[in-house]
Amino acid sequence: MHTFQHDTNGLRRLGGAAALYLAVAYLAAVVYFLVVVDFPSLVDPLDKVDLFARHLTGLQLAYLAIYVVFGLVLMTLAWALHDRLAGAAPATMRFATGIALVWGGLLIASGMAMNAGMETVVTLHDADPAGAATAWLAIESVTSGMSGGKGELLGGLWTLLVSWAAWRSRRLPRALNVVGALAGTLGVLSTVPGLTDLVAAFGLTQLVWFVWLGVVLLWRPSGHIAMDDD
Repeated sequence: MHTFQHDTNGLRRLGGAAALYLAVAYLAAVVYFLVVVDFPSLVDPLDKVDLFARHLTGLQLAYLAIYVVFGLVLMTLAWALHDRLAGAAPATMRFATGIALVWGGLLIASGMAMNAGMETVVTLHDADPAGAATAWLAIESVTSGMSGGKGELLGGLWTLLVSWAAWRSRRLPRALNVVGALAGTLGVLSTVPGLTDLVAAFGLTQLVWFVWLGVVLLWRPSGHIAMDDD
């Protein structure tokens, strides 16, 4: 029994650290892509390929951290939450954890494809700039679809289901579950044509959820959480 409790506490802390990493990765992505390289201002694919040629190493490291590592860490958090919440909502958490594993796998695949694709178009850039731009359009459409750039269905659904399971089990603070439900709803709605701009609101709300969740998992024993909600 003591060994089981020790293992559960270790997984809880690992989940807390994972949640904080995901929050930091979100913030780092905002700073890097909006401030450092100003990626959203680039509409012409030729300008994007030119940016890749000038910042290839930095961009590859960024995609490694915020897609590949993010996906792996997300899976860790999903497992920790499954361990914490499955007792009260087993079916919901099995479904939610399956979604998280698929989401994490797609993020990893997207990040690796982005890095390989950028290297390919940079190699083509000097000899055939137009061809490099055309190639990037194809790569970007596929990776954007995998990573949720046009709607965060998987991320939103996972966050929503976890928040519902946590509400039922009372193993996380009620207010945190409300924030998670809001983030999840925004993510699901962002897949509706005409509402894709909600992706930004989803990301911001989920960032808050990740930070709060990380603090709870690292520093608040589960028994205290239940009593706080009575």
